Amino acid sequence: MAGGGDELKLVGWWASPFVQRVKLALRLKGLDYEHVEENLESKSDLLLSSNPVYRRVPVLIHNGKPICESSIIVQYIDEAFAGTGRNLLPADPHERAVARFWVAFIDDTLPKSSWGKTEEEKAEEKKKTAEVLEKLEGALKDCSKGKTFFGGDNVGYVDVMLGGFVGWVRATDAMDGVRTFDPAATPLLAAWEERFVELDVAKAVMPDVEKLIAFANAQVLQARAAAAANSS
Repeated sequence: MAGGGDELKLVGWWASPFVQRVKLALRLKGLDYEHVEENLESKSDLLLSSNPVYRRVPVLIHNGKPICESSIIVQYIDEAFAGTGRNLLPADPHERAVARFWVAFIDDTLPKSSWGKTEEEKAEEKKKTAEVLEKLEGALKDCSKGKTFFGGDNVGYVDVMLGGFVGWVRATDAMDGVRTFDPAATPLLAAWEERFVELDVAKAVMPDVEKLIAFANAQVLQARAAAAANSS
Protein backbone atom coordinates (compact mmCIF):
# COMPACT_ATOMS: atom_id res chain seq x y z
CA MET A 1 0.00 0.00 0.00
CA ALA A 2 1.19 3.52 -0.79
CA GLY A 3 -0.29 4.96 2.36
CA GLY A 4 -3.44 6.99 2.92
CA GLY A 5 -5.57 4.27 1.37
CA ASP A 6 -3.80 4.41 -2.00
CA GLU A 7 -3.03 1.12 -3.72
CA LEU A 8 -0.21 1.04 -6.26
CA LYS A 9 0.55 -1.88 -8.54
CA LEU A 10 3.40 -1.80 -11.09
CA VAL A 11 3.17 -4.15 -14.04
CA GLY A 12 6.73 -4.49 -15.29
CA TRP A 13 9.60 -6.61 -16.49
CA TRP A 14 12.90 -6.96 -14.65
CA ALA A 15 15.18 -5.90 -17.54
CA SER A 16 13.20 -2.93 -18.85
CA PRO A 17 14.95 0.44 -18.39
CA PHE A 18 11.53 2.08 -18.64
CA VAL A 19 10.27 0.05 -15.69
CA GLN A 20 13.43 1.02 -13.77
CA ARG A 21 12.43 4.67 -14.19
CA VAL A 22 9.12 4.08 -12.47
CA LYS A 23 10.73 2.05 -9.69
CA LEU A 24 13.21 4.86 -9.09
CA ALA A 25 10.42 7.44 -8.89
CA LEU A 26 8.35 5.33 -6.50
CA ARG A 27 11.30 4.80 -4.18
CA LEU A 28 12.35 8.44 -4.26
CA LYS A 29 8.80 9.36 -3.24
CA GLY A 30 8.88 6.72 -0.51
CA LEU A 31 5.86 4.88 -1.87
CA ASP A 32 5.10 1.21 -1.31
CA TYR A 33 3.82 -0.74 -4.29
CA GLU A 34 3.17 -4.25 -5.52
CA HIS A 35 5.35 -5.34 -8.42
CA VAL A 36 3.75 -7.70 -10.93
CA GLU A 37 6.39 -9.33 -13.14
CA GLU A 38 5.18 -9.59 -16.72
CA ASN A 39 5.99 -12.37 -19.21
CA LEU A 40 6.45 -10.43 -22.45
CA GLU A 41 6.29 -13.59 -24.56
CA SER A 42 2.85 -14.41 -23.17
CA LYS A 43 1.32 -11.16 -22.02
CA SER A 44 -1.11 -11.32 -19.15
CA ASP A 45 -4.74 -10.28 -19.21
CA LEU A 46 -3.82 -7.63 -16.63
CA LEU A 47 -1.34 -5.97 -19.02
CA LEU A 48 -3.57 -6.30 -22.08
CA SER A 49 -6.62 -4.89 -20.33
CA SER A 50 -4.66 -2.10 -18.60
CA ASN A 51 -2.75 -1.04 -21.71
CA PRO A 52 -4.82 -2.08 -24.74
CA VAL A 53 -3.20 0.40 -27.16
CA TYR A 54 0.55 -0.17 -26.67
CA ARG A 55 0.46 -3.44 -24.75
CA ARG A 56 3.86 -2.66 -23.25
CA VAL A 57 5.33 -2.25 -19.80
CA PRO A 58 5.42 -0.33 -17.58
CA VAL A 59 1.86 0.16 -16.43
CA LEU A 60 1.15 1.72 -13.04
CA ILE A 61 -2.27 0.91 -11.60
CA HIS A 62 -3.34 3.43 -8.96
CA ASN A 63 -6.50 2.47 -7.10
CA GLY A 64 -7.60 0.38 -10.07
CA LYS A 65 -6.87 3.06 -12.70
CA PRO A 66 -4.00 2.38 -15.16
CA ILE A 67 -1.39 4.92 -16.27
CA CYS A 68 0.90 4.04 -19.18
CA GLU A 69 4.27 5.15 -20.66
CA SER A 70 7.21 5.76 -18.35
CA SER A 71 7.56 9.55 -18.69
CA ILE A 72 3.83 10.04 -18.12
CA ILE A 73 3.86 7.63 -15.16
CA VAL A 74 6.80 9.39 -13.45
CA GLN A 75 5.14 12.79 -13.88
CA TYR A 76 1.87 11.33 -12.58
CA ILE A 77 3.59 9.94 -9.49
CA ASP A 78 5.16 13.34 -8.79
CA GLU A 79 1.82 15.14 -9.16
CA ALA A 80 -0.47 12.60 -7.48
CA PHE A 81 1.84 12.36 -4.45
CA ALA A 82 3.05 15.95 -4.37
CA GLY A 83 3.03 16.03 -0.59
CA THR A 84 5.03 12.82 -0.27
CA GLY A 85 8.82 12.65 -0.45
CA ARG A 86 10.75 15.05 -2.65
CA ASN A 87 9.41 16.65 -5.80
CA LEU A 88 11.00 15.27 -8.96
CA LEU A 89 9.98 18.01 -11.39
CA PRO A 90 11.14 21.59 -10.72
CA ALA A 91 8.63 24.02 -9.24
CA ASP A 92 9.55 26.76 -11.71
CA PRO A 93 7.46 26.41 -14.93
CA HIS A 94 10.39 27.19 -17.25
CA GLU A 95 12.75 24.78 -15.48
CA ARG A 96 10.00 22.15 -15.58
CA ALA A 97 9.60 22.66 -19.34
CA VAL A 98 13.38 22.39 -19.82
CA ALA A 99 13.46 19.12 -17.87
CA ARG A 100 10.66 17.71 -20.02
CA PHE A 101 12.51 18.78 -23.15
CA TRP A 102 15.67 16.91 -22.17
CA VAL A 103 13.74 13.77 -21.32
CA ALA A 104 12.08 13.90 -24.74
CA PHE A 105 15.54 14.40 -26.26
CA ILE A 106 16.89 11.35 -24.41
CA ASP A 107 14.01 9.16 -25.56
CA ASP A 108 14.22 10.38 -29.16
CA THR A 109 17.98 10.09 -29.60
CA LEU A 110 19.62 7.52 -27.31
CA PRO A 111 19.88 4.05 -28.91
CA LYS A 112 17.82 1.43 -27.10
CA SER A 113 19.90 -1.61 -28.09
CA SER A 114 22.93 -2.74 -30.10
CA TRP A 115 22.11 -6.45 -30.04
CA GLY A 116 23.01 -8.32 -33.20
CA LYS A 117 24.20 -5.24 -35.08
CA THR A 118 27.17 -5.39 -37.44
CA GLU A 119 30.45 -3.69 -36.55
CA GLU A 120 29.71 -1.00 -39.13
CA GLU A 121 26.30 -0.37 -37.60
CA LYS A 122 27.81 -0.24 -34.13
CA ALA A 123 30.44 2.28 -35.29
CA GLU A 124 27.76 4.54 -36.76
CA GLU A 125 25.67 4.18 -33.60
CA LYS A 126 28.70 5.03 -31.45
CA LYS A 127 29.25 8.22 -33.47
CA LYS A 128 25.62 9.29 -33.08
CA THR A 129 25.66 8.44 -29.36
CA ALA A 130 28.76 10.59 -28.86
CA GLU A 131 26.94 13.55 -30.43
CA VAL A 132 23.93 12.99 -28.17
CA LEU A 133 26.08 12.71 -25.05
CA GLU A 134 27.92 15.91 -25.93
CA LYS A 135 24.59 17.72 -25.86
CA LEU A 136 23.60 16.02 -22.59
CA GLU A 137 26.93 17.10 -21.10
CA GLY A 138 25.92 20.69 -21.77
CA ALA A 139 22.44 20.05 -20.41
CA LEU A 140 23.86 18.65 -17.17
CA LYS A 141 26.09 21.71 -16.79
CA ASP A 142 23.17 24.08 -17.31
CA CYS A 143 20.50 22.20 -15.35
CA SER A 144 22.66 21.30 -12.36
CA LYS A 145 23.96 24.87 -11.96
CA GLY A 146 27.31 23.45 -10.89
CA LYS A 147 25.79 20.98 -8.44
CA THR A 148 25.57 17.20 -8.38
CA PHE A 149 22.62 16.10 -10.50
CA PHE A 150 20.40 17.38 -13.30
CA GLY A 151 18.01 18.26 -10.48
CA GLY A 152 20.70 20.20 -8.59
CA ASP A 153 21.65 18.89 -5.16
CA ASN A 154 19.05 16.12 -5.39
CA VAL A 155 17.97 13.62 -8.04
CA GLY A 156 15.25 15.06 -10.25
CA TYR A 157 13.10 14.12 -13.22
CA VAL A 158 15.90 14.03 -15.82
CA ASP A 159 18.14 12.01 -13.47
CA VAL A 160 15.39 9.42 -13.01
CA MET A 161 14.66 9.16 -16.71
CA LEU A 162 18.31 8.89 -17.81
CA GLY A 163 19.13 6.77 -14.77
CA GLY A 164 16.75 4.05 -15.90
CA PHE A 165 19.21 3.26 -18.69
CA VAL A 166 22.35 3.07 -16.54
CA GLY A 167 22.13 -0.68 -15.90
CA TRP A 168 21.98 -1.39 -19.64
CA VAL A 169 24.69 1.19 -20.35
CA ARG A 170 27.03 -0.62 -17.99
CA ALA A 171 26.10 -4.03 -19.42
CA THR A 172 26.67 -2.84 -22.99
CA ASP A 173 29.95 -1.19 -22.02
CA ALA A 174 31.16 -4.48 -20.50
CA MET A 175 30.14 -6.44 -23.59
CA ASP A 176 31.71 -4.02 -26.09
CA GLY A 177 34.74 -2.99 -24.05
CA VAL A 178 33.88 0.71 -24.14
CA ARG A 179 32.87 3.47 -21.74
CA THR A 180 29.71 5.25 -22.89
CA PHE A 181 29.98 8.00 -20.30
CA ASP A 182 33.64 8.59 -21.13
CA PRO A 183 35.50 10.74 -18.57
CA ALA A 184 37.70 12.12 -21.37
CA ALA A 185 34.80 13.20 -23.59
CA THR A 186 31.99 13.86 -21.10
CA PRO A 187 33.53 14.27 -17.64
CA LEU A 188 30.38 15.66 -16.05
CA LEU A 189 28.25 12.73 -17.25
CA ALA A 190 30.92 10.24 -16.20
CA ALA A 191 30.95 11.71 -12.69
CA TRP A 192 27.13 11.78 -12.71
CA GLU A 193 27.01 8.06 -13.56
CA GLU A 194 29.37 7.18 -10.71
CA ARG A 195 27.33 9.20 -8.23
CA PHE A 196 24.04 7.82 -9.52
CA VAL A 197 24.95 4.13 -9.13
CA GLU A 198 25.97 4.77 -5.52
CA LEU A 199 22.52 6.05 -4.59
CA ASP A 200 20.57 3.68 -2.34
CA VAL A 201 17.53 3.93 -4.62
CA ALA A 202 19.63 3.00 -7.65
CA LYS A 203 21.19 0.03 -5.88
CA ALA A 204 17.73 -1.13 -4.86
CA VAL A 205 16.21 -1.24 -8.36
CA MET A 206 19.05 -1.55 -10.88
CA PRO A 207 19.24 -5.01 -12.49
CA ASP A 208 22.40 -7.04 -11.98
CA VAL A 209 24.80 -6.23 -14.84
CA GLU A 210 25.93 -9.84 -15.27
CA LYS A 211 22.32 -10.95 -15.52
CA LEU A 212 21.67 -8.31 -18.19
CA ILE A 213 24.74 -9.46 -20.14
CA ALA A 214 23.58 -13.08 -20.01
CA PHE A 215 20.14 -12.05 -21.22
CA ALA A 216 21.56 -9.95 -24.07
CA ASN A 217 23.88 -12.75 -25.20
CA ALA A 218 20.97 -15.20 -25.22
CA GLN A 219 18.96 -12.77 -27.35
CA VAL A 220 21.82 -12.44 -29.85
CA LEU A 221 22.16 -16.22 -30.15
CA GLN A 222 18.41 -16.57 -30.58
CA ALA A 223 18.37 -13.92 -33.32
CA ARG A 224 21.26 -15.59 -35.14
CA ALA A 225 19.58 -18.97 -34.95
CA ALA A 226 16.37 -17.49 -36.35
CA ALA A 227 18.28 -15.78 -39.17
CA ALA A 228 20.08 -19.02 -40.02
CA ALA A 229 16.80 -20.95 -40.05
CA ASN A 230 15.17 -18.38 -42.33
CA SER A 231 18.09 -18.49 -44.79
CA SER A 232 18.23 -22.28 -45.07
